Amino acid sequence: MDRSEKLRIVLYSFGFKYGTPVDVNLVWDVRFLPNPYWVEGLRPKTGKAKEVADYVLQSAEAKSFFLHLEPLLQFLIEQNNTAGKKTVRIAIGCTGGRHRSVAVTERISAFLLQFPVELSVFHRDIERDGEVVD
Repeated sequence: MDRSEKLRIVLYSFGFKYGTPVDVNLVWDVRFLPNPYWVEGLRPKTGKAKEVADYVLQSAEAKSFFLHLEPLLQFLIEQNNTAGKKTVRIAIGCTGGRHRSVAVTERISAFLLQFPVELSVFHRDIERDGEVVD
């Protein structure tokens, strides 16, 4: 890879109940995080809504997860750049792809903005299971 080219990272959320992506380098399962689906006022919203993201990301489990994940992401960016990789695809999954995986994907996206990468983010299953309210 030409050193002037930025590593392209494709980051997306998905729901395991709709199938695990096959075109990715890494899949992280975040179903261990607190599930906003079981909170009546949060269920119709997505992980892009502040109150849903806070519910997921302010949990002790999420804080510990990111303490481990962020150094790993930095390491992977460095190693993939050194190896000359052009693209790394990372998928973050929860049950339905509307709450936890979306919140985590958005948080990872914000973290990755500090690195010299070309970042693409999308949420594969965010609009499944009904109307989206943010």
